Amino acid sequence: METRWAPEEGQDAGVMAGVDLSQFSALMARVYQGPLEAVPWSGALELVRQHLDANYATLILRSPSSERRGLMVHASGSGIPDEASYNDYYYSLDPFVGLPADRVVTVDEVFGETGWLSSELYKQFLQPADVRYIMGADLRTESGVECRFRVCRKHGSAHFTARDKAFCALLLPHLRRAVELHSRLDVVESERTLYASAIDRMLVGMVTLDESGAIMSTNSVADEILAESDGLRLSKGAVEAMDSQENRTLQRLIRHAMMGHFGTAGPLVEAMPVTRSGDRPKLGVLVRTVPLSDWSEDNRRRPATVLFLRDPDRKSQRSQEIVRKLFDLTPAETSLALLLTNGLTLEEAAEELGISKNTARAHLRSIFSKTGVTRQATLVRILLGSVVPLG
Repeated sequence: METRWAPEEGQDAGVMAGVDLSQFSALMARVYQGPLEAVPWSGALELVRQHLDANYATLILRSPSSERRGLMVHASGSGIPDEASYNDYYYSLDPFVGLPADRVVTVDEVFGETGWLSSELYKQFLQPADVRYIMGADLRTESGVECRFRVCRKHGSAHFTARDKAFCALLLPHLRRAVELHSRLDVVESERTLYASAIDRMLVGMVTLDESGAIMSTNSVADEILAESDGLRLSKGAVEAMDSQENRTLQRLIRHAMMGHFGTAGPLVEAMPVTRSGDRPKLGVLVRTVPLSDWSEDNRRRPATVLFLRDPDRKSQRSQEIVRKLFDLTPAETSLALLLTNGLTLEEAAEELGISKNTARAHLRSIFSKTGVTRQATLVRILLGSVVPLG
């Protein structure tokens, strides 16, 4: 149910007079810190709840519907409200939705005291939770994010006053900007996680170095390669090659990449091999500059250089289901194809699968037919060049 009404005349944010400036400054700090908190805006909402003497202060980041569950952040002085019940059913009874953007109103203003107290949401859900008064606003950011801000008081409390509304009206623009920041950070983090997962699945180790050359982060593949201390090792928080001559080359490349980061030289992208013990194939190391953006602030703990590590011995754990669907293979054909991409010969793959060489050859002929190739090397190239490594 969407509620609409004419804008109230004479609403004046100047009613804010008397609010302690230091307290409001502390609240603003928590609002803008909110996107970085484990539970976003939990601190700011608690300050709002205390200031307004409310039993709940809530930010609905994702409104519930029949297609999705809602996502809410609460500050509560008397336990957490039954969010699951609201998400499952009571949201459909909520008439206090569709509010004018960025305008603070109360339920009594919208529905009148009689209309509100006779609503099913109040009688079935809010009255048992000791919620009588609600003040709220709907926020809509420039990028289209929509969320709801609500403050609730008990039956024994007083109505929300004009000063309470003015306080929230002063808060809303800052909260809206912080929600926009959170939304943008969330998109960046989602993309970063997706790209990092793709790098992991492609069996590429990644080591990020800060402006001093110290390690900022590593992915799981890099951790495994460095833990072996074969060819490369960790030393005092930095990456070194174990061969002295190769290490001089590696450190020179890292220094040049740093110069590219600071803009005193062009960006560097250069590869080198790193020798390992015995007859193990050499590691491949790619050193790449991470350029500063045009408006980067002074921060010595920013990514400056990245090392990409590749171990030719590392066996891929590809998704059988993706391979099967992509090339319409049978389960037996899929198993054989994956073993071939991991470097096994047809005879070794047959032994691994416990089948005869003739059966393996029959599977291979069928795989050739379905993939449109005629050579085993071409098959491996097609599999490795497809979306399979990303699965």
